[in-house]
Amino acid sequence: MLKSIAIMTSGGDSPGMNAAVRAVTRTALHAGVKVWGIYGGYHGLLDEEMFEMTSKSVSDIIQRGGTFLGTARCKRFTTPEGRQLGYKNLVDRGIQGLVVVGGDGSLRGASALSAETGMPIVGLPGTIDNDVWGSDYTIGCDTAANTIIDAINKLRDTASAHRRVIVLEVMGRNSGWLAMTTGISGGAEYILVPEEEYDMDEICADMKESYERGKRYILVVVAEGAGKGFDISQQIVERTGLDTRVSKLGHIQRGGSPSVIDRVRASQLGENAALAIISGLSDIVFGFDRGHVVSINLHDAVNNKKKLNPELMRLAKVLA
Repeated sequence: MLKSIAIMTSGGDSPGMNAAVRAVTRTALHAGVKVWGIYGGYHGLLDEEMFEMTSKSVSDIIQRGGTFLGTARCKRFTTPEGRQLGYKNLVDRGIQGLVVVGGDGSLRGASALSAETGMPIVGLPGTIDNDVWGSDYTIGCDTAANTIIDAINKLRDTASAHRRVIVLEVMGRNSGWLAMTTGISGGAEYILVPEEEYDMDEICADMKESYERGKRYILVVVAEGAGKGFDISQQIVERTGLDTRVSKLGHIQRGGSPSVIDRVRASQLGENAALAIISGLSDIVFGFDRGHVVSINLHDAVNNKKKLNPELMRLAKVLA
């Protein structure tokens, strides 16, 4: 049984990270294990920005968005020399295991650290994109989806009033989960994702025909990896002449108080991560499969690409 562990949040922030850190910390402390917090992700690990945490350290944070530990992307950690320095900084403090909360890139760095140094690592999938292989859910994706839906509901009102086409660009450079999920639940006529090719000529022709039949407005949800919202809106105007507006939500999708689902699931994952790491387990990521917490091989998680559910893509076409 390990006696001292550390926890960090890395990469893009996501609502629910605080709930995960809180659960890891209090579960480990309850078992008599010392817990260190690392500020600023891998940057903090290399710059020795670490502190010993108490139960009070994680009080009054479960309802907060972002991450109180801070986060950053760190180029130095992508090198073997950087990872060796990070390992040394952990060992110098008597830290025997590390919990990393983050997305694909963060977990990839954790996997490399474990492979090169033998440091026990347990990962938690923290990313609004919901793109970590092996898990149906990632911390923050539910809150982000609800933020987008709130925007869609408001955009629908103004689109209907002016008989406009609204193009809404959401996050998702390599994954269309946010666009697909919110597009379906928001009643979008067109959903553009990086996993699927689309034909703008065909889409625009269909739009013109819909307006000729009396359609009052059209909503297009596009993941950033499938195209820039401004470019798509320009193509629609040029090909159809329809009054078109574009809205890009940007980083508002990352913020806000986490939803009930994100708080509960992040807490469940955090407890499992703490129990696993202090028992000496390593190289695993905890996620969800059909509503149940599951463990995923860390190296499999970072070396496989999660695919967008084809049933969602089929449903989007049926309901459009």
